Amino acid sequence: MLHRAMDDYWHLVAGVVEDGETFARAAARELREETGLDATVTDLAIRQSYRVPDEMRAEYEDRVDEVAIENFAVDVPPGWEPVLNEEHDEYRWLTPSEAVAIAHWPETKDILAAVARPKLPS
Repeated sequence: MLHRAMDDYWHLVAGVVEDGETFARAAARELREETGLDATVTDLAIRQSYRVPDEMRAEYEDRVDEVAIENFAVDVPPGWEPVLNEEHDEYRWLTPSEAVAIAHWPETKDILAAVARPKLPS
């Protein structure tokens, strides 16, 4: 989990898809920018969306009321530690339940809980 310095909350690597980018390319770019890790991301095929909160309206383009989220995972090399950019001032390695407990956004809590859920045999 990453601690967002300016806004004082915990979340996962996240960001905006830039023009011409796929969600996967954006996820890999944001991972590199926010943690220094250059790695291939794996699509979790779990889509989410959220309504733009009124207090954050100025941060979004006009007429954007809902934001689509695609979720990805990454294999982290043993012993690797993040090199945080200016957006973050702390990170923590946590269990899924610990991460859910400190995550700020409901969508983050939901994806962490979904990924932690045991898979049923096929």
